[in-house]
Amino acid sequence: MNAPSKIKLDTKTSTPTPHDLDIVVRDERFNRGNTIARWWAGDAFGTAWHNALSATFPRGEAFFIEAVKAHREGANPKLAEEIRAFVKQEINHTREHIAFNKLAENAGYDIKTIDKRVEEMLALTKGRPPILNLAVTMALEHYTAMMAHEFLANPAHFESADTEVRDMWRWHAVEEIEHKGVAYDTWNHATKGWTKWRRWKLRSIMMLIVTGRFFKNRWQDSMNLLAQDGITGWKARWGLFRYLTVSPGVVRRIFPAWLAYFKPGFHPWDHDDRDLIGKYEGEFTDALLPAE
Repeated sequence: MNAPSKIKLDTKTSTPTPHDLDIVVRDERFNRGNTIARWWAGDAFGTAWHNALSATFPRGEAFFIEAVKAHREGANPKLAEEIRAFVKQEINHTREHIAFNKLAENAGYDIKTIDKRVEEMLALTKGRPPILNLAVTMALEHYTAMMAHEFLANPAHFESADTEVRDMWRWHAVEEIEHKGVAYDTWNHATKGWTKWRRWKLRSIMMLIVTGRFFKNRWQDSMNLLAQDGITGWKARWGLFRYLTVSPGVVRRIFPAWLAYFKPGFHPWDHDDRDLIGKYEGEFTDALLPAE
């Protein structure tokens, strides 16, 4: 495990992002030489959902990076440091999900169809106003932050999972919480000349569009993976629906946080959940810098 780098941020800020926030680049590696069970999450439905999510991350996170970097010009020193840290964290996430996706393929899943769909969808963003790509990124970053909080706060999500795979998802979740305000603060910087109404309208419309596409595509991807396990029809649909809404119920449990996005004046750090990061680092002391 490589020692993480901690980026100290300037404490002068007018945004709700905590003044004492540290964005820690934990350059950790997982699943090298690891062999996992085909249903590494403990059942077919949790495995399908998370494999479908992971298959989107390499291209998706590259898109996030470019969308944020496109609006960094003129950012204050604090936000500029946050963007640099965000980029480093997302690059590491991409690397680790590429490694994990290879494990899923080694377990017998064909996930190339998912990757191809993501590639085709991202191709549609070429040539459109960059601010729209940032709005999409901001909405999807809210999704990753909501799910990250749930994954860390509720052990039921990975209680039956392969240990090293669980550690990878928890590591990713910690850093998603840590940088959850970066895309939003970049949006505020990029749209500082807009009215509050115009900001709210575009980010709200984009969240509705992103939500529809996110669940439609992830559902389709998960159904495809379940079909590869011979699980189809009502059994596949009910099993995945139950996993997402009943137990452990990630979609049901994140709904209040999703709804909060539409509140005028919303900011991701309205809910300070850094205690989950502290809990993780208390369990993984190697992730901490030595005391000075």
